[in-house]
Amino acid sequence: MPAYKRFCWALGTTSFRTTEFNRKIELQLQLLKEFWELPQYQNELWSANEDIQEAYYNFLKEKEFIEDMDAPRKAKDAREKTSGLVDLGLITDERRLTEAGEALLKIATSADFSTNNLLQIPADSFIYFKQMTKLYNEFDENNVARPYIVLAYLLQELGELSKEEFTYLLPLTTSADKAKQMVQDIKDIRCGKKNIDDVIVNILLSMDNYKEARNMLLSARKVYESLIQEIGMNRKSRTYDAPYFPLYKALIAFKKKQTNDLAVSLLHSVKGISGKAQTYWKQYLFNTPSTSKIEKGGASTVNDVKLFRLTNDKAFKEEFFRLLHLFKAKSLLDDYLDLNRRYFKITDTVIFQDEKVTLGIIPNCFFSIAKDKLFDLAFCKSDSLEKDCSLADINPSFDISQNEIIDKVEELYGIKARSIYDVQEFVDKERYDRLNKMIDEKFTDENIVALMTMFENRADSDIRAMVTSNADVPTIFEYVLAIAWYKISGRKGKVLEYMNLSLDSDLLPITHAAGGHEDITYKYEATENYPAHTLLIEATLANSTNQRRMEMEPVSRHLGDYLLSHDEEAYCVFATTYLHINVIADFRGRKFMPYYSADGANCINGMKIIPCQTAEIKTIIQNKLNYAQLYRIFEEAYNSSLAPNQWYEQEIANKL
Repeated sequence: MPAYKRFCWALGTTSFRTTEFNRKIELQLQLLKEFWELPQYQNELWSANEDIQEAYYNFLKEKEFIEDMDAPRKAKDAREKTSGLVDLGLITDERRLTEAGEALLKIATSADFSTNNLLQIPADSFIYFKQMTKLYNEFDENNVARPYIVLAYLLQELGELSKEEFTYLLPLTTSADKAKQMVQDIKDIRCGKKNIDDVIVNILLSMDNYKEARNMLLSARKVYESLIQEIGMNRKSRTYDAPYFPLYKALIAFKKKQTNDLAVSLLHSVKGISGKAQTYWKQYLFNTPSTSKIEKGGASTVNDVKLFRLTNDKAFKEEFFRLLHLFKAKSLLDDYLDLNRRYFKITDTVIFQDEKVTLGIIPNCFFSIAKDKLFDLAFCKSDSLEKDCSLADINPSFDISQNEIIDKVEELYGIKARSIYDVQEFVDKERYDRLNKMIDEKFTDENIVALMTMFENRADSDIRAMVTSNADVPTIFEYVLAIAWYKISGRKGKVLEYMNLSLDSDLLPITHAAGGHEDITYKYEATENYPAHTLLIEATLANSTNQRRMEMEPVSRHLGDYLLSHDEEAYCVFATTYLHINVIADFRGRKFMPYYSADGANCINGMKIIPCQTAEIKTIIQNKLNYAQLYRIFEEAYNSSLAPNQWYEQEIANKL
């Protein structure tokens, strides 16, 4: 009997699909460390010990890592929540931190994400990068694949991958032979000689189990439900493929007699199929996605597809088998897309933009230097997954110097680079080019105004869908505010530095478990409209009494400490969705209050803090006010003598 066999690699498991990916990994490392340090668990084993697994689930619940209702099977949920960390080599099968896991936790705890490594990426991303170069999927004793190295190999051979190539073809590259063929297949697809569906089917039909299943269907005198279940080879249970038998019968019936009633019956049989495969069948068979239109239009809504033109019974079976497994395979690969992308993105080396996948400039140079060894490395095991080792220890071909990177940047990108600083300047220019393009497409004025309304309403799921799922909403608020201010400032200044945020390779925000600065530090050079100065932007979504408790002291402290430590003019804008009257009063009072250093030796006399609601930020964006205009309004408001309860409405809101 044919049995399901893995035909693609995948990173992690679909049960480990989570928002705030980086933060959740870091938090779990810390929580696992704390859990195993508890006296009652120090000497316990994880494997085959559901009591311990359930205890860990309860521990996560106690620490508010899990906020949902209790899982029906706590032990299973605990295994799923930690499985991704095992895959990455950050914890062992026994859920104890590895050397690599300890190294990552140390970085997260210290919040030191400096970029002083060969690839010039944040320290945590460098750990992830090394782990991903070692991570491998094992198919059988003689067949393994390292997904990240497979990606690097294909990108070196092809320059880039389209989103479809990344989704449907990259994960099918599971062996050396398939890698060589995949490069040629993608070249053929790009010049119109093949299509993606044909490549998927060819790979499936090269496997013995698919050959056997196909022959079973073709040789069967009569097709029964049990046969359809056998040849479906469902990876969970063959009973899941039972709905394909009514579909098979409905297809034959409509092929013989194309009536309206049989078209509706065909639709109902398609709707019995689960998952994305249903969508593929529906798109293939019908010219509209609307159920009501199909029920009304009947046969006129059915496409003239190859399946209905085949007069030979064997040919019909063959085409049905092809479509059955093509759509199931694409459905599975669709399901893996988001997870694969999350894992690749944590390295901060892979760029997903304009429906294309590429490597960043320095990572591309790194793999170009190691190109000759990538093919062999992509299909072998690693014995150092759990270690925090050097690049050279991962593979000798990775023993690359900074000078080699500099030379390769010159060769590949045609720039003159005398030092790594010249390379970084080139990288920064490319990042700002991508940022400005993203702003033009993703963060238009209309979208920023819409996002501000979402922040006001705390439409968190909509915010994440529009920006990123890898950051919490307060971090996204700070990020969007920085983008808005960059636009207000005529896109002048190094906003990527001013944000004081961790960004991924696509220049979108990441939330870490450990916090650092939460303000935006915007630097302005002198113009005819204002002197050289620094603007601190403090962002919060706290409201009412929480705002008074959480923000009055930190905002003034951040500005005061900044002024004490910098011999320059500086002021602060406090941005929020809702302003409490006593917060306004407190900030106005800071104009007249001294602020001392901790030892009382130094003092500044008064601070300029301008509160600003998102309602006014929307007005600024909609009226296309620039920073010079804002500076004048803020300066006049600061010098006003109006009472706090009238001041904001008259001096800020009305004048904007």
